[in-house]
Amino acid sequence: MTAATCIEIKNLTKTFDNGKTLAVDQLSLTIAKGQTVGLIGADGAGKTTLLRLVDGLLLPDSGYVSVCGLDPVKDKQMLASKTGYMPQKFGLYEDLTVRENLEFYAQLKNIDPDFSQMLAFAGLSNFQDRPAGKLSGGMKQKLGLICALAGNPELILLDEPSVGVDPLSRRELLKMVKQAKGGKATVLWSTAYMDEAHGFDIAVVIDRGRIIYCGKPEDLAPDSRQFEEKVIELMGGYKPKESPVAENFVMPPVKGEYTVEALDLVKCYGHFHAVKNNSFRIRKGEIFGLLGPNGAGKSTSFKMMCGLAKPTSGTARIMGTDIVKNAAAARSHLGYMAQKFSLYPNLSVRQNLEFFAGAYGLVGQQAKEAVARMNKIFDFSRYLDGNAGNLPLGYKQRLSLACAIMHNPPVLFLDEPTSGVDVMTRREFWNHIISLARKGVTVLVTTHFMDEAEFCDRVSLFYRGQTIATGTPEELKRQAAAQTMEEAFVNIILQQEQNP
Repeated sequence: MTAATCIEIKNLTKTFDNGKTLAVDQLSLTIAKGQTVGLIGADGAGKTTLLRLVDGLLLPDSGYVSVCGLDPVKDKQMLASKTGYMPQKFGLYEDLTVRENLEFYAQLKNIDPDFSQMLAFAGLSNFQDRPAGKLSGGMKQKLGLICALAGNPELILLDEPSVGVDPLSRRELLKMVKQAKGGKATVLWSTAYMDEAHGFDIAVVIDRGRIIYCGKPEDLAPDSRQFEEKVIELMGGYKPKESPVAENFVMPPVKGEYTVEALDLVKCYGHFHAVKNNSFRIRKGEIFGLLGPNGAGKSTSFKMMCGLAKPTSGTARIMGTDIVKNAAAARSHLGYMAQKFSLYPNLSVRQNLEFFAGAYGLVGQQAKEAVARMNKIFDFSRYLDGNAGNLPLGYKQRLSLACAIMHNPPVLFLDEPTSGVDVMTRREFWNHIISLARKGVTVLVTTHFMDEAEFCDRVSLFYRGQTIATGTPEELKRQAAAQTMEEAFVNIILQQEQNP
């Protein structure tokens, strides 16, 4: 290892399940000091395993890893002060407040407990007394990143830090990371967002434990809008096919023009308005996208419209049924996929499917057929009797979708259904969503992938609890003088902040 090298990896191999699962396969990689390197790959490609090997949390089967000239396992204590690691799963204490988590982390690393500057930059200054478990998904990611950056580490290892984070905040996260240690820190950043790749010095694409591309992002795709297509090509390409979900979907009869209506919905927590006078109508077979920054009120709106949270005022109608007056009847018309994996992690995949079949009123042979159909469609066979909590992220999302659609609901509420999943799985999900809409299913979806907004028939941009713009993707891009939906999102939000 030369003086200018931070990480050196040679012929690294790691297997699991007594050698049955090959996670990292004879991988070699050299990362110079001060470089920001992006790790890109499908679920199960080996990204998380590689990060854990570099951090000394796993022992390799064979091969060589050197970090800052040290062995990450044998010299773990010496490296602790030089590295900051943010795991994929939120690793802090959800019952402690933001401030208490930070103070605890400062004690562990023996560093200055003053996080005021980073809290202000991350927009968390006003949330220091809130339990971490009550933060939005994006706020949790920001809190985790603050902890990883604490103490000015030389090496920062980030496992999908921007999952569930809106485009504007993702830019801020990258800025925070690049400014770490005066801009001289080395960063290894795993991501599912292809548009992030052009913010890295080096892009490393991993497939089945091997590197299939390592170089400058612009050499792979000069335009950031082409990056996802290029990565998919490297992985063997995606061929659109008939959605087995839609093929097996039996659309119930629908009356009336509007299947989903939000009518002046308001949700207050004390003096804080999470949602202000939210109103919209969605037609049968329409895909309606709800976009907005973290904490804008999107998930709160979802929960009210599903009958999971009682509105302070206003109401919603699902298939003409008032969600406040008759919540159970209204819910029977919809399938709901929550932002956070909301199934039972200690139950098997089969048991989750059977439970939700019963919850949605499917019994006897009808329930058995629905479980068998979901198993076949989503290829759960090898995971069927394993705990759902141990599934790879992509399969967790598949299971959540399977449980939401198994009773053939005419309305689907999908709260960030593709958050954190790889590019191939996202294509698969949207193939299902678009195909279901063509059969007449009404879809209300939130997403932080702005390219996914292009698949929506109409989009509502949500900010600080209220709608600030509604229209087709093309109409919103024209309104914001933007070429892409991400540019439109950022421009409209920034304009709103300047002219509140």
